[in-house]
Amino acid sequence: MLLFSLIIFLLGLALGSFANCLIWRLYRQEKISGRSHCPRCQHQLAWYENIPLLSYVRLRGRCRYCRQTIAWQYPAVEAVVAILFTFFWFKHLNFSWPDPESLAIVLGNYNFWLLLLRDFSAAWVLTVVFVFDLRFYLISTLVVLPASVAFIILNLLLGASWLTLLGTILAAVIFFGLQFILTRGRGLGEGDIWLGLMLGALFPDWSLLILAILASYLIGTAFGLTLIATGHKSWGSKLPLGVFLALGAIIALAWGPGIISSYWRWF
Repeated sequence: MLLFSLIIFLLGLALGSFANCLIWRLYRQEKISGRSHCPRCQHQLAWYENIPLLSYVRLRGRCRYCRQTIAWQYPAVEAVVAILFTFFWFKHLNFSWPDPESLAIVLGNYNFWLLLLRDFSAAWVLTVVFVFDLRFYLISTLVVLPASVAFIILNLLLGASWLTLLGTILAAVIFFGLQFILTRGRGLGEGDIWLGLMLGALFPDWSLLILAILASYLIGTAFGLTLIATGHKSWGSKLPLGVFLALGAIIALAWGPGIISSYWRWF
């Protein structure tokens, strides 16, 4: 089991490294394929200079050739994706470890692997969305639209109905679309509508979709008010909504059923 967990963590590191590459190349409109290189001096990196986390530590956060500082984003994204992958791995084991019989039943369950694939994909995509919008105030349709198709397929395989998925997708698109129209694009951008579509595809459960959106708006409001109170932003300043939608979606994906259950028990 420890070996499985280590493999999952290393997979997260590798895909986190790819997420960094994808974010930068999408923004620069470069080809996704090709050798990794320093964004400052353009020098191609050797394989041992591109090992997730380890290379950053070994190089002490600086390019070996131009000595410019390597952005914090690179090790942070790698670590976050690896941690999220490991979290969802243990979450879906349903505390079966170390009971060998229960573990064998879980690992032999087809839906377990589908659910894990969906949540791994969601964690990876939402991390990309978070960083891309945080840095560039943009939502890349080249990321969210293919992800939407993947989530639709995976949720259908997991037993969701077409009607339910269509309902959550339309509801999310209409919700963000109306905000875009009413604020004439000042309240949110067009990319947030496409991100809403992806969230509708990810959450065929209405309660989880509502929780994801509500959590994102609450976090965004609290963060915005804090920035205003500390003088870092004014009332007319823009905030990247995709950042908070990504956080809200992660919360709903990770702890949604427990939060909703606690809410109804409280009432």
